[in-house]
Amino acid sequence: MKVKVRAILFKRYNGYKPFMFNITVDACRFLKNTKSHPAALYFFEFLKSYSNMNHTCPFDHDLILEKLEVGFVNHQATKVLPFPEGDYQLETHWIAYDIDRAVISSKFEFTNIICNSLDTKFSDFEYCYIKSVNRSYKYVSIKAKLFQTPITKINGVILKRFNGYNGYRPFMVNMTVDACRFLNNTKSNPTASYLYDFFRPFTNMNHNCPYDHDLLIEKLPIHFVNQQVTKVLPVPEGDYLYETNWMAYDIRRAVIKVYGTIS
Repeated sequence: MKVKVRAILFKRYNGYKPFMFNITVDACRFLKNTKSHPAALYFFEFLKSYSNMNHTCPFDHDLILEKLEVGFVNHQATKVLPFPEGDYQLETHWIAYDIDRAVISSKFEFTNIICNSLDTKFSDFEYCYIKSVNRSYKYVSIKAKLFQTPITKINGVILKRFNGYNGYRPFMVNMTVDACRFLNNTKSNPTASYLYDFFRPFTNMNHNCPYDHDLLIEKLPIHFVNQQVTKVLPVPEGDYLYETNWMAYDIRRAVIKVYGTIS
């Protein structure tokens, strides 16, 4: 069996540029003696405990990297071999018999979603969940039922983003938006527009007020969110909480919390 792995580390500075590591390793030879290549061993330690790629060739089974914890990666990158602060991307190319077979780079992953109605006479959630169809397809769906339509005044959507470092703390975004005014001109608030673009193609909340129907976000796929947080406006790796508080007629009606990881 003939397997090579190329590992490239990028650091973001006016775009992502190679940083420190750009190595190609004969995987079968390395796995016979992992101490033979210190740089490869450092990267292998990131995943060894969470993978079945931890024995010598040949491989006659599917390859799994299961539940690699962000806390473990953080320990490797801050304690074992400390990295400078910044945004990073680790890209690996998997080569078998001298042909590129796969490329893996950083990804966003949904971890949890919580929807709470604060006034069930005004609105309530029929469903709010994350569904994993397979290893590569996961999506979020939400349906909020409205009981006092039409709604003509959604005067406050409080947008907050938290970073999960020693507990969740506010990170970059903490703002209140008049939703009806914003939907009349989505270019009026670039930050709100960026966050709205996370779900715009997958929702019926894509017109201005009033709202005389239930509100849906239907099958928002993880790969679409991943594009937003790694390509459109890259966000540093870590655990995140996106919290939205929904206000109608000056009363807070609902809270939605979406948890995710960029790794």
